[in-house]
Amino acid sequence: MMDNQAQAGLYASVAQEAAAVVIRRYSTSFSLATRLLEKPVRRHVENIYALVRIADECVDGACAGSGSAPEAIRSCLDKLEQETLDALTGCYSSNLVVHAFSITAREVGIGTELIRPFFASMRADLEQTGHTRDSFDAYVYGSAEVVGLMCVRAFLLGSPVDAGHLARLDGGARRLGAAFQKVNFLRDLSDDYQDLGRSYFPGVTVGEFSDAQKDALLGDIEADLAAAAAVIPELPAGSRTAVAAVHALFAELAKRLRAVPARELLSRRVRVPDAVKLRLVAAAWIGQQPAVSGTWRLRRVPLLAALHRSSR
Repeated sequence: MMDNQAQAGLYASVAQEAAAVVIRRYSTSFSLATRLLEKPVRRHVENIYALVRIADECVDGACAGSGSAPEAIRSCLDKLEQETLDALTGCYSSNLVVHAFSITAREVGIGTELIRPFFASMRADLEQTGHTRDSFDAYVYGSAEVVGLMCVRAFLLGSPVDAGHLARLDGGARRLGAAFQKVNFLRDLSDDYQDLGRSYFPGVTVGEFSDAQKDALLGDIEADLAAAAAVIPELPAGSRTAVAAVHALFAELAKRLRAVPARELLSRRVRVPDAVKLRLVAAAWIGQQPAVSGTWRLRRVPLLAALHRSSR
């Protein structure tokens, strides 16, 4: 029979395996990119995004889809937030994904200053159907920018930096997270409005969405992407390639959105084909090779072959 310490170790391993399964099943693109992270960092990033995914399921996915009443959905989200906060200090949760996240939070230094804004934004989806500029900025910060800040702390595991370097990385992470969220809002403009009754962009009436409005939004997104790209070279080598790959995927999606008339976005969902995703990830990997070790290169060659096979 295992002693308590061994049981705790087994439970931690199972929790983190469960978090990895969540990511693989819910996001092909993100799962593909995380495979370019060094293993210890990959585990932490998967733990972070698994909690994000489960919270989103409370608000818009499985909880609502099961027929839960609005008050039950709110209770589900409130309970998840409290479980997460309790696990930071109690070091245990019966929710495997929360337990995995708490391991990462304690190890890399994620505190309530990032967790509470995230849940506040998730809760806003239960209360708001439209946004002012101030509420939009707060929503994007909590729903996306803080997730980038959490990931920076994972990226820096074992690689301490000075305050100025950290500030630059945090700034880049916030701009990249904001770009991701805005691209998703634009791509899902019709679904968010017709299925959920939400309109995220301030001053935009979905039924009257124009090319001028679309171009202005994409200009803002492209500025975020450019600011984030400038900081990617400052990331630790073990994280740089994966971030470059994800950046490339969203930049491609933004380019494709720009090529589609605004009115068509109300009836179709723009996506990046799998073959193009593979090419972009491979290009990001190749582009980062001078900055990383020979061991890293050799490990990643079989990975690209596997990704090629999976895209057929």
